[in-house]
Amino acid sequence: MERKIDGFCPPSPAREEKRSSPLISRQYCSSSDYMWKDEKSSYFNLPALDLSVSFPQATPASVFPPCVSDYYHFDELLTPEERDIRNKVRECMEKEIAPIMAEYWEKAEFPFHIIPKLADLHISGGTIKGYGCPGLSLTASAITVAELSRVDASCSTFILVHSSLAMLTLALSGSEEQKQKYLPYLAQLKMIACWGLTEPDNGSDASSLKTSATKVAGGWILEGQKRWIGNSTFADLLVIFARSTVTNQINGYIVKKDSPGLTATKIENKIGLRMVQNGDIVLKKVFVPDEDRLPGINSFQDTNKVLAVSRVMVAWQPIGISMGVYDMCHRYLKQREQFGVPLAAFQVNQQKLVQMLSNIQAMFLLGWRLCKLYENGKMTPGHASLGKSWITLRARETVALGRELLGGNGILTDFLVSKAFCDLEPIYTCIDEKEPAIRHYAGCSSVRRC
Repeated sequence: MERKIDGFCPPSPAREEKRSSPLISRQYCSSSDYMWKDEKSSYFNLPALDLSVSFPQATPASVFPPCVSDYYHFDELLTPEERDIRNKVRECMEKEIAPIMAEYWEKAEFPFHIIPKLADLHISGGTIKGYGCPGLSLTASAITVAELSRVDASCSTFILVHSSLAMLTLALSGSEEQKQKYLPYLAQLKMIACWGLTEPDNGSDASSLKTSATKVAGGWILEGQKRWIGNSTFADLLVIFARSTVTNQINGYIVKKDSPGLTATKIENKIGLRMVQNGDIVLKKVFVPDEDRLPGINSFQDTNKVLAVSRVMVAWQPIGISMGVYDMCHRYLKQREQFGVPLAAFQVNQQKLVQMLSNIQAMFLLGWRLCKLYENGKMTPGHASLGKSWITLRARETVALGRELLGGNGILTDFLVSKAFCDLEPIYTCIDEKEPAIRHYAGCSSVRRC
């Protein structure tokens, strides 16, 4: 039995023999034992091989594959204007975003230098008419979300939060003075906005929010916290929802960045949508002048007109993600060879690819139908909720199949699929957290129709 002296355990003969090896170095450990550590090789810190050298058989996602998922020619359902904006967004994403997305995703940083490129697309503001906004059809706006998501879901989330939530709230619920003051700059992405509804204690139960707004001379004092707010760490303008202590109803407020008492800090360690800067917002006696209260938000019900559009837009994110994964897998299986033939020649792979393609056709058609129901004034909350839930579920299956098809390369962000797999999880989880309410809502709607 070894005897310990002052916390030091003398080595046994076997350990002495091991220590004497030129390949092993000894480190003293305060736990009264040795830790054996291999000496590093001379090439330990060399940079990774370029992918074209380490794996030349398949093209990475930095050179994005062509779109091959429109099997039933849904392109013919779009107007010439909708096809034009789709092609414009597709070209920008493939050229400007695809080459850098893996790098920024790994670093969990947002590529601010691409904001002018996104501004040039003139899609910020979506369906809003006037004030420098594009005034797109809902279908065109949805198609842009899909094309953004096809290459990178973080970029689509950035635009969705800024445009389909914050800007749309201003357009539908702001005063004329507020619209004139803010929307032109937001449409040009010269100002960035976020939308603060979710709180630490209230996610799907958003109507129970606790952030308070107390009336004082000339304005309001906001107190509370928000969580998971995209764009919040760098937003110039924060749309914040708080409960009035006067009426006990939920009101909307415009909060400027760097307002005294306002802080927004980044949520770290996410596994998905890593480029999105989700933040924790803390409001400590933040003063908001009367002119920055949104006059059209006087209860939680007033948020529904914004959420009706955003539900449809969010449903198109998983459609776009699935399209990108299918395009990547389709090219990869044709390029990658095993046993002397492309992987696409094996029926087991063909079956998975066909299942992915089938899902995308159904998802696209349902998303398109949601757009048309909304444009014709016939979409109900049940339509939007059930559609969003079902599309996201099918997308999760599609992306999982894509990850299987790429084998070992399916866990590398270089080939898109693993990144898309992770990016879809927060979108699915956001839906899944609300799943009982969504299914209850859709279920009640369907029962009433019977």
